[in-house]
Amino acid sequence: MMSTSRRHLLLCASILGVGTLSGTAFAASTSQPEHRSHKAVHHKATTSTAAAKTAKPAVAAPVAASSVAVPVATTAPAFSSRRRAEVLEAQGVSGGSERMVVTGSALASSNNQNANPVQIVTAKQIQQTGATTLSDFFARIPSIGGTGTNNSETNGTGGASCTDIRNLGSNRVLVLIDGKRATLNGQTNCIDLNALPVQQIASVEILKDGGSELYGADAVSGVINIKMRHDLSDGNITIRGGITGHGDNDTGMISAYKGWNFDHDKGNLTLFGQYMTQGGVLQRNRGWANPVQLTDNPVGSGGETFGSGYSNYTHVQNSTTNLNAAVAPDGKTVSTWGASNRYPYGEHQSLINQLQNSSLSGDFHYQFNRHANLYSNVMYSHRTSSSYMAAEPFDGSVPPSTLPSVLTVPANDPNNPFGQDVDITKRLTELGDRRDENATDTVTAKVGVNGAIAYGWDYDVSYTYGSNMSTDHLENVGSYTNLLNAYGLQQVDPSNSASALVYNPSVCPSFGCSNPFGTMGKQAASYVNYNTNTHSHYQLRDWNLRINNNHVTTMPWKGGGDLGMAFGFEHRGEQLTNTPDELISSGQSLTNTVLPTSGGFDVTEGYAEAKATLLKNVFLAKDLTIDAQGRASGYSTTSDTAKNWKASINWAPTQDIRFRGTIGTSYRQPNVYELYGGQSLS
Repeated sequence: MMSTSRRHLLLCASILGVGTLSGTAFAASTSQPEHRSHKAVHHKATTSTAAAKTAKPAVAAPVAASSVAVPVATTAPAFSSRRRAEVLEAQGVSGGSERMVVTGSALASSNNQNANPVQIVTAKQIQQTGATTLSDFFARIPSIGGTGTNNSETNGTGGASCTDIRNLGSNRVLVLIDGKRATLNGQTNCIDLNALPVQQIASVEILKDGGSELYGADAVSGVINIKMRHDLSDGNITIRGGITGHGDNDTGMISAYKGWNFDHDKGNLTLFGQYMTQGGVLQRNRGWANPVQLTDNPVGSGGETFGSGYSNYTHVQNSTTNLNAAVAPDGKTVSTWGASNRYPYGEHQSLINQLQNSSLSGDFHYQFNRHANLYSNVMYSHRTSSSYMAAEPFDGSVPPSTLPSVLTVPANDPNNPFGQDVDITKRLTELGDRRDENATDTVTAKVGVNGAIAYGWDYDVSYTYGSNMSTDHLENVGSYTNLLNAYGLQQVDPSNSASALVYNPSVCPSFGCSNPFGTMGKQAASYVNYNTNTHSHYQLRDWNLRINNNHVTTMPWKGGGDLGMAFGFEHRGEQLTNTPDELISSGQSLTNTVLPTSGGFDVTEGYAEAKATLLKNVFLAKDLTIDAQGRASGYSTTSDTAKNWKASINWAPTQDIRFRGTIGTSYRQPNVYELYGGQSLS
């Protein structure tokens, strides 16, 4: 039984040196404004030539890639540091330091003054790499672990690309879009990064610390907040393409957006569209990946070349007589089983999957007054992916199927050259290589109202609905029942997977029986072959309310700073339905048996945060801030109420030195996929 919860104690401490780099950090961490209209500030564009000469991209762009951007309206001019300060001062931000809400806190703070370790990635950094998907970019970030799934995984991912933090698993990181939950992929239990258009991303904030006390049970290892572009008043068309030096994996992308302000800039409507394609790479087209090598050193020689034990040579065994033989595909030539009989499956697999993604989104907001700003966003994505795998390996059924768990050819079978009952395993190459085609449609719709209440208190209330419908089409899987008939084998007791098999030619199809030790003919292969279709549907309904005040009061001593407080409420429901192909659910396929599943849960949660700047701009305390957060969660799947907390301290004795430390608890609740998701193909 899966435990209903797990509790962890998290401790994090760090020291940060700042100084001459603080200006660069400021530019990198400037976030997009929330859905609020603002007066346009017109000025002449100025640039800093020194900064332009010293700034370097995080990762060099691919040599073979090309990109063309065609503006169809005016674009925003660049800010100089002086002009930025003037604009911020005009907007009521003193000291030339922008206060913003950064992932890990519900309260705004000056840049680089949050105790939580948050990495901020800008849209420019993403575009400089030439990445066509967010997954491709995340592969370049060391803190993003390798236990997620990406476009180079061909078995069981359903074409989706997931991510994680520090190798703690994709089921322990929460991915948000604009600070709110978004629609999961029903087959892989993650936000499908392939479905997010990179050209629409404004920035990405990565909280590399536990966040359960503020965001819930999914945020055990951290939070990734993807901020999309809003409030655009211009237009742009971007065309990008590339190809590898091997002449494959041709990629292309075309994206466009257009925004309109109306009613004296009180409202804005922005439309965005993107189409992206990726050609894929076969493993046999890379020398380092084919043949597969088992070695501790991926570079150099000395690795033992090996293949799969499921081969087009039939592996014949009898544990009683210690028989260990190989029968060639002709069904007659017998030899001792050895390493040379292994199958070079790498020649038949995808190294990078084929991928196509079309996305459309619309963003609208209208500010009635400072107390009410209506905002809404709808995102739709249609993704298709295709990958190849070697032909179906076979050695028996998997429970709860009642078909034979081991295929035993009886001694009286006329094709049995061994004169004894033998167990066989093989790879059914006559069915052809498997091809996994996956199609998903994802919709996320969000509507909300935010604004000021009174005396510095602000509110934000929203509702999010999400739906993901996926269809996984797997070709050349095969029917176990038809395979037994083709071999002329029949169970003595059809209700028992351990039942013996007898040779009965009357069950063979009209074109005759096939040799279980050899390769089937075209008619038999067509009779045995079968394609499966698995469907899944995930739904999300999420209500959110947050009330916050960044300046409740000021500490009543000299050098004291502000006390900020935030309170929030969330009610969320998630449902998942997984419907495998009838042949799979009945246990008659040559792959794993998967039963239909369906279920869901509701959770009601409340959270609070208080942040106090104890000292500011005094001796040995340029900044001394403490932060306390707490969250209580009640799940419909358990009677317990989960309670989590975190405390942190942020101390900067001087402008150039900063100490940070956090301690807290984390609550792990099984998610909807772990509770009600079907098995993955393996």
